[in-house]
Amino acid sequence: MALIRNNALRPRILIVGGGYLGLVVAQNLLSDLGRGEATVTVVDPNPYMTYQPFLPEVAGGNIEARHAVVPLRRNLRGAEVITGSVASINHEKKFVVIEQDGDEPFELDYDQIVLAAGSVPRTLPIPGLAEEAIGLKRIEEAVALRDHVLGRIAEASLMEDDAERRKALTYVFVGGGFAGIESLAELEDLARAAVAQYDTLTEADLRFVLVEAMGRVMPEVGEAQARWVVDHLRERGIDVYLETFLQDCTDKHIKLSNGEEFDADTIVWNAGVKANPVLVDSDLPLDERGRVTVRADLRVESEEGVVEGAWAAGDNAAVPDLSGEGPGGFCVPNAQHAVRQAPVLAKNLLAAMRGESEFTQYFHKSLGAVAGMGLYKGVSQMGSFEARGVLAWLMHRGYHGYAIPTLDRKVRVFANWGLNLVLGRDVTPLKDLDVPRKAFVEAAHSKPAPKKEPAKA
Repeated sequence: MALIRNNALRPRILIVGGGYLGLVVAQNLLSDLGRGEATVTVVDPNPYMTYQPFLPEVAGGNIEARHAVVPLRRNLRGAEVITGSVASINHEKKFVVIEQDGDEPFELDYDQIVLAAGSVPRTLPIPGLAEEAIGLKRIEEAVALRDHVLGRIAEASLMEDDAERRKALTYVFVGGGFAGIESLAELEDLARAAVAQYDTLTEADLRFVLVEAMGRVMPEVGEAQARWVVDHLRERGIDVYLETFLQDCTDKHIKLSNGEEFDADTIVWNAGVKANPVLVDSDLPLDERGRVTVRADLRVESEEGVVEGAWAAGDNAAVPDLSGEGPGGFCVPNAQHAVRQAPVLAKNLLAAMRGESEFTQYFHKSLGAVAGMGLYKGVSQMGSFEARGVLAWLMHRGYHGYAIPTLDRKVRVFANWGLNLVLGRDVTPLKDLDVPRKAFVEAAHSKPAPKKEPAKA
């Protein structure tokens, strides 16, 4: 295995993860580093950062998929960007093992490491879940989910078997947090718009089901707002099951803990997240939930004290919440914290490299929460101020349109919204995105046309 060493005169700052946190940390470092002071290296499996709050709108067809991602190389001029996965971390010897598709793994050394690997879906050992369900953490999942929903509607419009039609038009969403509610609401909005184009289907043929294990939805908002969300969803014809578990979905046959059973062609899992498992194969300190333990200044900390040269924030870190609002005393894993932790981490890292001893403590009091629930529908809570409907929907779009990094993406997103408001939602499905060679392979294997005998004179 090859070891790629850095020039000893330029220490390497290795950022593991090119998500929101990794991108903004790298941007801050690049703007504040002196000429030749350090090399900034970003490693991520994707060549882009995904703005995850927009995944429901991508799935709902309101935003073009490429406009919800930020290309790393274009926006990190002067940094090394490696498209690959960090397989393991050896902080004692200061190197990581990186794996790239189609290439041999290699070792990369570093002087400072920033753990910004984010989170992955937290799944449960439910029969059939791994085989039949889909998450909504990646842009590819949002695109696939949109086209799957639209494709099943098109196929159902031609079905004569009632049971098969019901299965094709039944959509189950597990998890009633922000991500689950927004995904469900956006796709239900999309499905109703699509059904209107078919003479053989009506909105009554659609069945959307929300399964939530807790007794309420959206813990980020108050009780009154949470009850309103449930009432609003039920008014739209969505079945909301609280204090209910998904017990089995083998072969897309749904079994719920309330005793109900039915078939569903679409199962979307949004029941929480966990820290990226890359951290497990490392010698860095982790808590019982697999998160890196850090101080409020975002330095990694073990039982023996600060781990020199190691920093972490975002979803893969247990960051103390000095405001006292976070559950268990830690910051919740959301973009609101990540975008504010990034400049603090970059500032403190540079201070440590330059021999300074004073570090900034991360403190942020939550601004509130905003959620979109389809066109002109939303819910928000900013302290004691609560909004519902169109106002909350505008607040959601305004906040996230501002928050997505880079002017280029802001312009494209607002242009998407403007065009959709004028021209209407595009509900055209794209077929076979998961098997793009299908038509070519079928053509290559098709039988040649029989030769015709020349006509006799």
